[in-house]
Amino acid sequence: MIKSLQIKNYALIEELEMDPSSKLNIITGETGAGKSIMLGAVGLLLGDRADTKVLLDKDQKCIVEGIFDLSQYKLKTIFEEEDLDYEEECVIRREVTANGKSRAFVNDTPATLAALKRIGERLMDVHSQHESLSLGVNKYQLEVLDAFAGHDELEAKYKTDFSNYAEAKKTFEELTELAQKGAEDLDYKKFLLEELNQINLDSIDQEAIEKELEVLENAEEIKLKLSQSIHLLDESEVAILQQLKEVNQSLASIADFSKDLSDLHDRLNSSSIELQDILSEIQVNQDRIEHDPQRIQELKEQLDHLYRLQKKHNTQSVTELLDLRNSLDESLSKVENLDGEIEKAKLVLEKAEKKMLGSGEKLSESRKLFALNFSDEIEKIIKNIGIENGTVEIQVLPSEPNSTGLDQVDMLFSANKGIKPQELKEVASGGEFSRLIFAIKYLIADKTSLPTIIFDEIDTGVSGQVALQMIQMMKSMAKNHQVISISHLPQFAAGGDAHYFVYKDHGSVRSVSKIKKLENEDRVIEIAKMIGGENPATAAVESAKELLQIG
Repeated sequence: MIKSLQIKNYALIEELEMDPSSKLNIITGETGAGKSIMLGAVGLLLGDRADTKVLLDKDQKCIVEGIFDLSQYKLKTIFEEEDLDYEEECVIRREVTANGKSRAFVNDTPATLAALKRIGERLMDVHSQHESLSLGVNKYQLEVLDAFAGHDELEAKYKTDFSNYAEAKKTFEELTELAQKGAEDLDYKKFLLEELNQINLDSIDQEAIEKELEVLENAEEIKLKLSQSIHLLDESEVAILQQLKEVNQSLASIADFSKDLSDLHDRLNSSSIELQDILSEIQVNQDRIEHDPQRIQELKEQLDHLYRLQKKHNTQSVTELLDLRNSLDESLSKVENLDGEIEKAKLVLEKAEKKMLGSGEKLSESRKLFALNFSDEIEKIIKNIGIENGTVEIQVLPSEPNSTGLDQVDMLFSANKGIKPQELKEVASGGEFSRLIFAIKYLIADKTSLPTIIFDEIDTGVSGQVALQMIQMMKSMAKNHQVISISHLPQFAAGGDAHYFVYKDHGSVRSVSKIKKLENEDRVIEIAKMIGGENPATAAVESAKELLQIG
């Protein structure tokens, strides 16, 4: 139940506050004053999207805040699942900034629009002109029949079974598709795998092969340079090692004179040893490296084969080719073993389908059982609210299994005696749609746990005694629910436990919408104006007083 509503900088509303009654609230006002604009603001609390078009002052942010009493409703689990703090007095706030950013808060904790929608649909049921049109849609007709039937356990059981069936079907179809596609590609994949296996990728070091080939192709130059190096180090008349030996002997003769000279001798001695070792390595390399045309050809063929495969498969390394080979091997293995998996998946699917159809048939039986009673109850109500010859027929027809069941619901209607009921969208007028919606809401109100029900001009096309009958039904609904009704009828205005008046204030730079709660004489005068115009006669005032007594 909503305890308080505050709206700032929204459309025509500069600032508006109301603390609705826990019972029946009627909102009236002149056309264009902003009555229905309030519903747009309430929609923000229920998770509707917003943009900067809602801002009255483009330089200020819009704030819509509602305080809700949740003490009588079991909503704590939803808050826990959405990781939100639960309080019996819950504050929901939406902010729309001047740059178009929207933020939502639940008890001052940031919340997603999805979370807001989930909570909001358990707090309010908002009727609008759009919903009247929705009544002509089969999905909506199915939803209201289920709400009337109240077979929540059957619905939950079917949804679980359908979800399991859908998952089993998906698995089976994916395996079947994989098998079909695998069979088509089987020979080609086998060819590719065999081609990759021929080159023995596990034992190939591409970098080492490339280096070896480079050395062999430059063997003569390498041997020449190595020979020159040996000559300079050890074989020439002024060989480097021989000269170093002489320098070493000179330093050795004076090494005892100081630590610095001793260190220099040691360093030169180390260098001589290192150079001698380098000479040995050069000689080894010179002996080992030989120009080998046959080996060169072998390496080139191996690399050419490798490069062709890399180009073919758009890879850059042996590692990538190995990954491809392993992937092909795994894929072929799966295809070759799919028959067993498909058979298992088929058995799981058949079992899940049987279970889903079983629970679906039980749900269908329940819908058919309640459909006749539902149509009878709707007929009784619409006859009392001005559609005296109205007939309603609810058909539960078979359909392909889906998330809602095995049925399609068709609600047929006729407003005239002797005329066979037809689809709603073909025969119902706007006023008849509104009254049908009202009858349905009246019937299912106590079967739902919604704290607040809001009607936007549900009184379209009604007047007189019909209006009085509808307001009495609203008062009945308000015994167990908070009801808010936007109306233009004096009968509705007189019947509310609280009467709010929306008006335009032209006293500042721009016109803005405001709201005030009417009490006592103010309420009488406003209802009289609704009856007799801006300057109501005494008769209109007396009629207003009489309506208030009836209400």
